Amino acid sequence: MIKNIIFDFGDIFINLDKEIVLREIQRQGNTTLAPEAFTLSSALEIGAITPDVFVKGLNAIFPKASSQEIIAIWNGMILDFPDYRLEFIERLAKEDTHRLFLLSNTNALHISYVMETMGEGRYRRFKDSFEQFYLSHEIQLRKPNADVYEFVLHENHLNPAETLFIDDTKENTDAANRLGIQTWHLKVGQEDIIALKSKL
Repeated sequence: MIKNIIFDFGDIFINLDKEIVLREIQRQGNTTLAPEAFTLSSALEIGAITPDVFVKGLNAIFPKASSQEIIAIWNGMILDFPDYRLEFIERLAKEDTHRLFLLSNTNALHISYVMETMGEGRYRRFKDSFEQFYLSHEIQLRKPNADVYEFVLHENHLNPAETLFIDDTKENTDAANRLGIQTWHLKVGQEDIIALKSKL
């Protein structure tokens, strides 16, 4: 029986355009994203570097782009947060049938932009729907590393067999599944989080 549900954020609740960075890099004449950019992104996601250091690092890799352009492209992957999904998680929280958690790989630049685009009120409503709201850059752990799932389980005394983890990235759900956590690899464009009850 599922008693606890851990949700991802991007492409589960808020829509993303994950390909925008690569498209913009190609538009500027580069065929691939430099490995150093992935290293910088991962460091930003666990709070190991500041947004300023991240942007300066990308400036060095892509000198034709200004800092403002880099930030705009980076935040361009954040799209809309449909009202029906916000209302769904609020209803689920009010039902109080499961303990609800959020676990997201994100960074200070993105979360600031999310708060700005959603508006403080809607963001607060969303955050308040969860017992715990874990962002990778705040807890300094990221998916799919096993330690992030172990952290959430341990901190909240969760039995993995009674816990469902929902993510749109198969690598992340596979990693959680290896720890005995039940998983739903949500296929973006084919499935929607509001169909959750059919999975329980």
